[in-house]
Amino acid sequence: MLKKLIALAAVAGAVLLLVKRNRSAKAEADLWREATTSNEG
Repeated sequence: MLKKLIALAAVAGAVLLLVKRNRSAKAEADLWREATTSNEG
């Protein structure tokens, strides 16, 4: 039973991390795009 709970918690944590990383990665990409375009221009 405990192992199942630990596995579920690990999976939930991994999913949350992936979602957070994807969101932050998109925001970071947008920031980089803005920064690079403003630097060039």
